[in-house]
Amino acid sequence: MATILETCRIPAAPGAASELSTPLIFLDIPWLQVNPIRRLLFYNFPCSKAYFLETVAPKLKESLSLTLRHYLLVAGDLIFYLNSEKVPEIRYVAPDSAVSLTIAESAGDFDDIIGNHVRDADRFYEFVPQIDPVTNESGYQRVPVMALKVTLFPGRGICVGVTNLHCLGDASSIVGFIQAWASISKLGGDEEFLTKQGESLPILDRSVIKDPRGINTIFLKVIKDDPLKSTYFPLPTNRVRATYILRHTDIQKLKDLVLEKKPNLGQVSSFVVTTSYVWTCFVKSGEQVDDDELEFFALIANIRARIDPPVPASYFGNCLGYGMAIIEHKQLVGEEGFVMAAEAIIDQIKNKLNKKDQVLKDAEHCVSDMKARNKIRALWVSGSRNSTCPMRILDGEGQESRKSCPLMKTSIPCLCASPQMEDWRLVFLCQRQEWKLLQLYLMMG
Repeated sequence: MATILETCRIPAAPGAASELSTPLIFLDIPWLQVNPIRRLLFYNFPCSKAYFLETVAPKLKESLSLTLRHYLLVAGDLIFYLNSEKVPEIRYVAPDSAVSLTIAESAGDFDDIIGNHVRDADRFYEFVPQIDPVTNESGYQRVPVMALKVTLFPGRGICVGVTNLHCLGDASSIVGFIQAWASISKLGGDEEFLTKQGESLPILDRSVIKDPRGINTIFLKVIKDDPLKSTYFPLPTNRVRATYILRHTDIQKLKDLVLEKKPNLGQVSSFVVTTSYVWTCFVKSGEQVDDDELEFFALIANIRARIDPPVPASYFGNCLGYGMAIIEHKQLVGEEGFVMAAEAIIDQIKNKLNKKDQVLKDAEHCVSDMKARNKIRALWVSGSRNSTCPMRILDGEGQESRKSCPLMKTSIPCLCASPQMEDWRLVFLCQRQEWKLLQLYLMMG
């Protein structure tokens, strides 16, 4: 187990606004009842405990404080009003608002933890920061939106853990915050960061996204009687984390197969064939169900540039759209299942996610769809080329070794997919027996 060396709260550096309250919008509210997102970043950084405590940790704290000056919402609390029509909001109030930061030390085997082999999933949770429980105030509930944890593996490396409420922001937003922290840490201050960022500083005003159909009002009626709940990871999970590398040569063969069967599909991406292949293997290796049972594959995409009007890439919040590919079980496990999966996923990308008049067409059903996500046979994928880029928080010396996929609390197997050069690295979280069967199908092709 990791030993906690220090727990502290890091406020925004002087010079920031004293207060900021940002109401959630219809793209944030569906994520209110979703478990926090947990990310782990592992860095090759051989240093002694003394050097870490005397030099590295103070620098991380100072740069974090400077970063929060530009990302005030990260230091805020989610406010959920009870028995009220008021919109939930993220509230920052100086000097009370701050981010919890835990400094820890682990005697674990760093190289074993970052490897690609099958590992007990429970080993990772000691590096995950915990967000404080929900507190009940007069007329509302309060909970921090983020917590951080930095764990030293003496002489070998460092793990940076990030836990955030999804309503704070999507992967693009959170990764942007981490990259800003990394940049300010490397530069030794935020003056040069401000010069380089210029007009790309985070946009914290969520009113830039319009809601002409009044979807927020619809959502508020649904959630007002569903108060916040504190979330915990009950251990053991009895799950393993396993990695499978899908090579570029295999990806090209899959593309050729799809185009041979469906030449009119046009360009077929690596994402499409990778996710289609995994989806069919998951279903084939899973439990036996009726032939007419529906199988779902959920695609979630950053839609900042796809909505009308578009919003800047630096918008800080949630701006996600989703599509759902649906195929009958008997078809997906059949001889043409892989090609049908690719065709269904391409259809959702082309005709929903990439069309401005369609991407938010059914947005008013998003809350009910999210509540039903564990009641259907669905595979969800997390991770993308844009949310898995290197982030050097530890000056120029710390080389990122491996980004672990988000740790998810769910009743179904999970997949994190990220491109690694031209290969794709697939990280699975599932029962050990599930992995053994899935691995067989992945290897058989």
